[in-house]
Amino acid sequence: MLRVTAFTGGSAVPSARFRVRQYIPELQRAGVDLHESPARFGSYPPRTRALRPGWGVLSLAERLHAAVTLRKGDLTLLQREMISTLATVERWTKPPRVLDVDDAIWLGSSRAYAVSLACRCHTVICGNSYIADFFASHGLRTVVLPTAVDTDRFHPGLQAQKEPAVICWSGSSSGLRFLYSIEQALRAVLAADAMRRLTVVCDAPPRFHSISADRVRFIPWSQEVEVAALQGARVGIMPLDDSSWARGKCSYKLLTYMACGLPVVATPVGMNSELLSRGEIGFGAHTTDEWVDALEITLRNARRSEAMGETGRGVATREYSVRVLGPRLAEILRSAKAGSN
Repeated sequence: MLRVTAFTGGSAVPSARFRVRQYIPELQRAGVDLHESPARFGSYPPRTRALRPGWGVLSLAERLHAAVTLRKGDLTLLQREMISTLATVERWTKPPRVLDVDDAIWLGSSRAYAVSLACRCHTVICGNSYIADFFASHGLRTVVLPTAVDTDRFHPGLQAQKEPAVICWSGSSSGLRFLYSIEQALRAVLAADAMRRLTVVCDAPPRFHSISADRVRFIPWSQEVEVAALQGARVGIMPLDDSSWARGKCSYKLLTYMACGLPVVATPVGMNSELLSRGEIGFGAHTTDEWVDALEITLRNARRSEAMGETGRGVATREYSVRVLGPRLAEILRSAKAGSN
């Protein structure tokens, strides 16, 4: 049994859930015993600036204590940096180390910290090829492991659950700016049929400028409601901008739609483009007209939408499920341990 200590950004951080915690049962079956050490005070600073100095001291002390005391395992897995945008106490964790990265963490700060952190690790697990290319360009050992979706939990609902006129967007409030970027297209599509609605599953309600509140159903996000919200929709959407940060995204949102049997409409950037190339699972859209046309097709053509949803479900199950990627993660961890000897 390979014993792994995983340091994550906190118990409520999405990347901790999807890149580490959800793998634990599959890793156990593959002979890897993973113990997670989530950051008690979180790896990300509070929004209130006055609280940040105190948070910084407490977080650094807590993470240092964890680094020097949790050294009984065979290998350390670092899920991103232990303190946001900084390389700090990682050097005191037990080697060999594996770094897991699911965003373009070198952007918006100094890329030197990301490279310095990765250089202390045997392997960098990257959520997509764009991230892998960055670290490989610095001579580092990389392997691509997409973010997995639990296809047993995210699955198509009963036909009776579906509302044929519902467009669904699910995500954190930090991503609402991408939803706002296609407001004009959404307004046009909703205006074309009085029965149509937009469902937003998020930690904060959206604030549109030109879409009436009665056309939007806000569902506060929780693990208990997110699956049912997707199962009840006709189409899932994932708008992005065409930026370096967007190319670093791992498209987990798109995978949850696909796992629930929804056709998708997404900005074809980065990992989104890779998923759209796997088969007829939906449409890529850049311009307002392209978004309108794609949404109209999925909302008006039930048979084609169902076929795209079935194709997407198949892709998610075969290539991106926890059952498939969990054993692959176990192999990566074992290889890192063997290669460090």
